[in-house]
Amino acid sequence: MTTDADLKARVRERMTRTGENYTTARAALLASPPRALVVETDLAADRAVASFFDGDRLRSIPTRRRPRAAVLMHLLRRFERGREYAEREVNAILATAHEDVASLRRELVDYRWLNRADGVYRVTDAVPERFPNEAQEVPTDEVARLAALPRWTPHGG
Repeated sequence: MTTDADLKARVRERMTRTGENYTTARAALLASPPRALVVETDLAADRAVASFFDGDRLRSIPTRRRPRAAVLMHLLRRFERGREYAEREVNAILATAHEDVASLRRELVDYRWLNRADGVYRVTDAVPERFPNEAQEVPTDEVARLAALPRWTPHGG
């Protein structure tokens, strides 16, 4: 039994497309980069964001962890990587989305998307290592979403 449930279908599709026999098509697919390297959008996370936002405003903070993590990642797009923020700046940015800035700020820090040290906040530079239960909560395309965050560039540089 294969560990990749759709491998057989992919092999047969390649056979049809290329005219290769099963063994050759399978070997070619196994030699290619793993499909996990292909980033696909987490549609469930996108649906959660769409259902909790009215434009730029967050209607309510989701109580379930997966939608909450998706909403937090969406809010993270309001920050720039490489820039330092004072707590009042973080609060002002989050206040444009929802009045409970303390909860949102705390959750962003708890998920390690915002790092806090000496009252200064920064967007993480690396994808946080996740425990299995935590990995179930964050969007499956967390790496791509973090990479898509804007990078801060100082004026004149």
